[in-house]
Amino acid sequence: MSRRTFQWVNSPVLFEAIHRYEQGRLPRSMKLWVEQLLDLEPNQDSKLLPNSQSS
Repeated sequence: MSRRTFQWVNSPVLFEAIHRYEQGRLPRSMKLWVEQLLDLEPNQDSKLLPNSQSS
């Protein structure tokens, strides 16, 4: 089991990245960062932000 380290993330930046992730508007590197940070499976269709609309 690998040990995870904590990292500081700017909340507005993270929220914008999640919003764009849900819309499919992130570059591949940022998409992978969001998936790794939030332990998401690739191509997982789940709502991450309440009241957000895809597209």
